[in-house]
Amino acid sequence: MLSLARGLAVIRAFGSAPLSIAEAGRLTGMSRAAARRCLHTLAVLGYVDGGSGGYRLAPKVLSLGYAYLHTASVPRVAQPVLERLAERLHESCSLTVLDGDEIVYVARAATRRILSVGLSVGSRLPVYCTSMGRVLIAFASDAERSVYLSRVRPVRHTPHTIVDREGLRSEIARVREAGYAIVDQELEIGLRSLAVPVRRPDQSVAAAMNVGVQATRVDRDTMVREYLPVLQAAAEEIGFALGHAPR
Repeated sequence: MLSLARGLAVIRAFGSAPLSIAEAGRLTGMSRAAARRCLHTLAVLGYVDGGSGGYRLAPKVLSLGYAYLHTASVPRVAQPVLERLAERLHESCSLTVLDGDEIVYVARAATRRILSVGLSVGSRLPVYCTSMGRVLIAFASDAERSVYLSRVRPVRHTPHTIVDREGLRSEIARVREAGYAIVDQELEIGLRSLAVPVRRPDQSVAAAMNVGVQATRVDRDTMVREYLPVLQAAAEEIGFALGHAPR
């Protein structure tokens, strides 16, 4: 099972640029010899391409993610709701789940590109500076939230990013009390987003969904007054459907 864990660690280490054996070892904390063996095995299995000039993920690796998307009820139920929501608001809408210290996009309906980095299903962003991340950690268990807040090391992405741990703790408490989160240009200048939890019929939180806007076009008051009720209704629709979705 150690070999499996190492192989998965190497897959997660890939970015947009080719990955060398030395880089794979450095990013995963394993020796060059172990990294070489992992990359060779992944290449033989068809999950990576390349050689001495560096390795890249091969299309076959998508089969690992598609298995989740095809069997998990949350993205399957959410996608048509997100598309209707995006059409109604004329803004991009997304759904994410929590994975460690990051959020993972599992469904998305994009009407325009707001972030400088394109987002799609499978994209990851930090919890602390995203509206969906704050919703997910706010409604996690007390123990999970406490552990996260004790280990997070916020990075300042913009002058607005909350990097003080006590300030972040206070903001997450406010999100939990209000039931929604607004992140105002903390991840990228010009991006303002509003997120709410998606609750299952038993009231546990299955995911978070948001709408992202250009800050120059839509102010905070408008988001709360006009967008929040629509977003909450869509979240309720998804939550209701999850209670009746086939498992």
